[in-house]
Amino acid sequence: MFKKILIANRGEIALRVIRTCREMGIKTVAVYSTADAESLHVRFADEAVCIGPPSSSESYLKMSNIIAAAEITNADAIHPGYGFLSENAKFSRLCEEHNIKFIGATGEMIDQMGDKANAKSTMIAAGVPCVPGSEGVIKDFDDCEKIAIETGYPVMLKASAGGGGKGMRAVWKPEDLKDAWDSARHESKAAFGNDDMYMEKLIEEPRHIEIQIVGDSYGKACHLSERDCSVQRRHQKLTEETPSPFMTDALRKKMGTAAVKAAEFIKYEGAGTVEFLVDKHRNFFFMEMNTRIQVEHPITEEVVNYDLIREQILVAAGVPISGKNYYPQMHSIECRINAEDPYNNFRPAPGKISTFHAPGGHGVRIDTHVYAGYMIPPNYDSMIAKLITTAQTREEAINKMKRALDEFVIEGVKTTIPFHRQLMDHPDYVAGNYTTKFMEDFEMK
Repeated sequence: MFKKILIANRGEIALRVIRTCREMGIKTVAVYSTADAESLHVRFADEAVCIGPPSSSESYLKMSNIIAAAEITNADAIHPGYGFLSENAKFSRLCEEHNIKFIGATGEMIDQMGDKANAKSTMIAAGVPCVPGSEGVIKDFDDCEKIAIETGYPVMLKASAGGGGKGMRAVWKPEDLKDAWDSARHESKAAFGNDDMYMEKLIEEPRHIEIQIVGDSYGKACHLSERDCSVQRRHQKLTEETPSPFMTDALRKKMGTAAVKAAEFIKYEGAGTVEFLVDKHRNFFFMEMNTRIQVEHPITEEVVNYDLIREQILVAAGVPISGKNYYPQMHSIECRINAEDPYNNFRPAPGKISTFHAPGGHGVRIDTHVYAGYMIPPNYDSMIAKLITTAQTREEAINKMKRALDEFVIEGVKTTIPFHRQLMDHPDYVAGNYTTKFMEDFEMK
C-alpha cells in the first residue's frame, strides 16, 4: 500500500481524496496555486506545496511542478482527481517514468479512449452499441457530406478531441452542413489545438445515462449501475440522480453488461464511466468513456454503500476487485452548487463568501471546500459545493433535497441554489420526464 499520495487537484475533490487517505492511514500532500492558499484542502493535508501562480497552465496543469512536488515530498503515488491532468496520457506516462504510481488509467488506455473517434472504433470492435456515423476522423468536407447522407439527417458533428460541448454542431438539413463544418472545426482548433471531426446520428429526445465501472490490473471489471445526467446546460451537467427514473431492470442489466464488456476489452484499470445516449425507445448507444473519477460519484457511493476513492487506491496498489456488480438500494440526487447567477444567464460570480451555513440531517451529504470568509477565485471552475440527498424513494429524496436547499445559506456571492430549488418543484422533473433538452425550455421565476 502507498505511504504517501499527492493530490494533483484542488477544491472539493482534493479534500474528498484526503479524507479517504486519512481513513486508510495514508499520508497526503496537497498542491496549490497562490490563489488557493486558503482552501481547505491545503489545511487538511499532511503537507502542502505551492506549485505556481493562479493560472492553471502555470500551476495545476504544470506537469514538471507537480512531479517535482511529489519527488521533494517522497510521494509514491499521485491521485489526479477529475479535470486538469486526470485524463492526460502524457502525465500518466510521466508519473510512470518517475516511479510514481498514477492512480488512474495508463497512458495507453487514455489514448485509446480519450480520442472520441478512436474510442468509437474500439467500442465497435468490443461489440458495444454505438451511434451510427463516421467510423473515424472525417477526411474532408466531401467525405463529411457523403457520411451525412449515409447516416441520415439530423446529424451531430463532434470534435474528436472535444469536451464540454466545444466543437459540437447539430445539423438538421444538408444546406446547413458547410457552415456547421467550418464553425465546429474553427472552435475545436481554438479550444484543443486540433480540428479533427467525426459525425454521429443525432439522437432525438436523448437521455444521458452513464454506467460507473471499476477495473483491476488483472483484467476484471464490474459495474455499479447507472447515473442519469440528462439535466444539462451547454453540455455541462447541473444535477444527477441514481437510479434513473427512465431505467428498467432489463435495460440496467443490458447497459451494465455492455459497460463491463467495454472495460474488459481494453483491460481498463481504475474507476471510470462508460457514457451512453438512450433514445425514447430505450435503445442505448456508446457516447464516450471517462477514464477518471466523476464529479457525480457520491450518489453512486450513497446507494451502494461503496467508497469509490478507496477502491481507486486499492486497485492502483494491485488489489483485485471482487468482480460482483452493484445495484442501487436507495435513491440519491446530487445538485452542483456553482458560484453563478441563475437569474443572469448563469454568469460566473466569484467573490468572498460572507456567510456559509451547510444543511444537515439524515440522508444529507455535502462535499465542499469553502467556508465563511473564503474568497472564490475567478481562475477555475465555478462549482463550490455538491449537495447530495439520499432516501428510500425518489419522492423522498426530492423532498429531502428541497428541505436541504432551503437550509443552505451562502451569502456574499450569487449561487445556483435558487435554480435547484425551482428545479425540484418543476412538474416534468418531479415526474422524471426530462431529456438533455430540458434546460432549453426552463425559465427562472
